[in-house]
Amino acid sequence: MSENSILSVGIDIGTSTTQLVLSRLTIQNMASSFSVPHIAISKKEIIYRSNIMFTPLINQYEIDYKKIEKFVSRQYQRAAIKKQDIQMGAIIITGETARKENAEKVLKSLSHYAGDFVVATAGPDLEGMIAAKGAGTSRYSKEKQAPVINLDIGGGTTNLAAFDGDQVLDTACFDVGGRLIRLDPVTKEVTYLAPKVKQLINRLNLNIHEGRIITAKQLNPIIDTLVRILENSVGLGEKDSFFDLFVTNHSFSKLDPSQIKTVTFSGGVADCLWSKSQDSPFKYDDIGVLLGRELRQSLIFNQKNVLHSKETIRATVVGAGSYTIDVSGSTISYTQGVLPLRNIPILNISVKKEKLNADSLAESIKNQLNWFRVKMELSNAAISLTGLKSPTFEELQSCAKGIIKGSSGLIDRRFPLIVITYEDIAKALGHSLFAYLPPNYPFVCIDRVKVEHGDYIDLGEPIAHATVIPVSVKTLIFN
Repeated sequence: MSENSILSVGIDIGTSTTQLVLSRLTIQNMASSFSVPHIAISKKEIIYRSNIMFTPLINQYEIDYKKIEKFVSRQYQRAAIKKQDIQMGAIIITGETARKENAEKVLKSLSHYAGDFVVATAGPDLEGMIAAKGAGTSRYSKEKQAPVINLDIGGGTTNLAAFDGDQVLDTACFDVGGRLIRLDPVTKEVTYLAPKVKQLINRLNLNIHEGRIITAKQLNPIIDTLVRILENSVGLGEKDSFFDLFVTNHSFSKLDPSQIKTVTFSGGVADCLWSKSQDSPFKYDDIGVLLGRELRQSLIFNQKNVLHSKETIRATVVGAGSYTIDVSGSTISYTQGVLPLRNIPILNISVKKEKLNADSLAESIKNQLNWFRVKMELSNAAISLTGLKSPTFEELQSCAKGIIKGSSGLIDRRFPLIVITYEDIAKALGHSLFAYLPPNYPFVCIDRVKVEHGDYIDLGEPIAHATVIPVSVKTLIFN
C-alpha cells in the first residue's frame, strides 16, 4: 500500500479570536493493486498550534485583514513552513465576524496562503455543528448511546447543536458571549456594549454606559440574565422575559432540550468555567470570566450531566481541509456541462422507507437548507440521502418529488441540483428527478459516496468512458 504525506492548514477567524493550526496527514491507498484506488487518511498529526490573538478590527463593521495576513505569515515563519509547502486547508469565518461588511474580502485575501482551500462563511447553524464536532460531542453521543447538546460560547454568540451519534437533531443560536461588554484594560471603563445588552440595560434601569468605570458586582444583573437564557436554551428554568430578545435566529424547535440530560461546552468561555478564584474577573477585558463562573453555578451543572470537551477554544478548527478521495459508483446520472463542481457543503438527510412521504421529506430538506443561509442568502448544498435501500418504483418517485419540492429555493436560483446516495440507486433516482425537474435543468446524482454534515465535496469531470465521477470529500479534521 502506497503512502503520501501532505500538509494541511486550518485558520479560524471568530468574533473574539483568530488562530491557526498546521496538520500533517498521511494519505494511503487502501485498495489492492488490481482494484480501483480508494484513498483515505490513515493518520493525522497536529504539528503546530499558533498563539491565539484577538480578531483585529478596523472599526465596528470591518475586519483588519492586513493584520490577519501578517499573523498568518508570521505563524508560517515560526513553524518553519513555506506557504507553497501547504497543499490543502480551510479558512472558517464565524460568529459576529461573518456579519462584517468585508468578511468575503478577508476570505479572498487569505486564500492564496494554500493551494486549495475550503472557504466557508459559516452561518450560526453550521457553526454550531462544526464546533460540536470539534468538542467531541458526536463521539460522546456514540459512546453514551444517548443524545448530547454542545454549547459553543464564543465572544458574540452561543451556538448550540444537539447530536445523536452522527445525526444532528437540531441547532439553535443566541447572542450571548464573553465579548458583549468590553473594558479598558487599565481604567476598567466600558469601551463597548453590544446593541442587545444596551436594550437589556435600559429595561433593567441600570446605570451602565460606555465610558463609565464598572465593577464586577454592578454587572451581576446582566450576567444573571445571560445565564438564565442559556439555562432556558437547554430546557431548564422558567422562561426569562429577555429570552426572545437574545435569540439570534431560532431556538431549538425540533426537539425538547429538557429531555437531553448530557451537555458539553466549547468556545472561549468554556475555558472560564473553571476559572481560579484568584483570577481577575476582567482577565480578558470582557465579561467572559464572569459568565463562565456564573455558568459553573447554574442549573446546567446542577441538573445536567456535563462532560469535559476534547477541545474548547480550538473546537471550531483544530485541523482542517483533509481529503478522502474516492470515485462514485457506476450507476450515476447527470446532465452534460454541469461538471466540475467544487466546494459544495453537504446536507445529510436520513430517509426511512416505511415513513417515506414526499411532503415530509420536502419539509426536512427545506428546513435544513436554511442552515446554509448567510446574511439571509441561500447558497447551494449537496443533498445526501441515507437509509433508502432497495426502493420500489413508487418509493423512488415519492423521493424524487420530495427532493424537488424541498429544493425549490435552490432551483429558483438555478443552482445545479446535487444528490448523493450511499446505495446503488443513483441512475434510477436520477431518471425520476429528470422527470420532475424543469426542462434542461442541471443536476447530478451519484452513489457509493459516504459524506457527513460539515463535509464539502468536489465533483470532477467524468472518467472511464463517462461511467465514473471522481469525488473529493473535504472534511474538517477535529482532533
